[in-house]
Amino acid sequence: MSPAQTARALLRAARAATLATQSAGQPFASLVTPATLPDGSVLLLLSDLSAHTRHLRAEPRCSLLATGPTAGSNPQTAPRVTITGTARPEPEPGCRAYWLARHPYAASYAGFTDFSVWRVTAGSGHLVAGFAQAHALSQSDLAPPAYALAALAAAGAEIIGHCNSRHSESLNLLAQRAGRTGEWHMFGVDPDGLDLAPVRLAQDGSMLEDTVLRIAFDQPVSDADGVRASLLRLAQAARVT
Repeated sequence: MSPAQTARALLRAARAATLATQSAGQPFASLVTPATLPDGSVLLLLSDLSAHTRHLRAEPRCSLLATGPTAGSNPQTAPRVTITGTARPEPEPGCRAYWLARHPYAASYAGFTDFSVWRVTAGSGHLVAGFAQAHALSQSDLAPPAYALAALAAAGAEIIGHCNSRHSESLNLLAQRAGRTGEWHMFGVDPDGLDLAPVRLAQDGSMLEDTVLRIAFDQPVSDADGVRASLLRLAQAARVT
């Protein structure tokens, strides 16, 4: 992966991150749960009662740190990306649904009136992919090309429906490779990868989703054919490992 793709993969896979804000010049770090939109901006569900939310209302400049798994016992081996940018309240209802789809465990409190969705728009970033592998990132590095975003946004529902109906075995293989068993379905796709959730049926026959998996493509895609080709390559690799 290129440094830009690695950084985006870390952000999209992160289910927790560190948010850095400041109040009167004093830095403040807190745990947040991000959901990265296809365009690379990051959604956060924040309580109005939290100190970091008060800080952002007064000073929207902030930073986010997302960390991947370590290669051994040394925490410094973990790949990590820091983005710096600004945070603003996001009133679009679809963004709350997007965030909740990636954090389904939060359904019991996400609707409380003191919780609101914020969007962090990155201006720059810094990736540490390993020892002596530090990279400065521009705003364009942190977002896929606009043409790819537009193409997948237009075809997203069709792609998801096709993959779930025609390639369910491949989706299950990818989940197994990630250490998960059972049946899985795709619920999200973007130029960098896809999102999977387990298929479980409630008493009324509806699906229950209590966890998600992020599967990164081996290379960025820009259309439905690219999604299918990447999915098949990943599934083939899963069969031989």
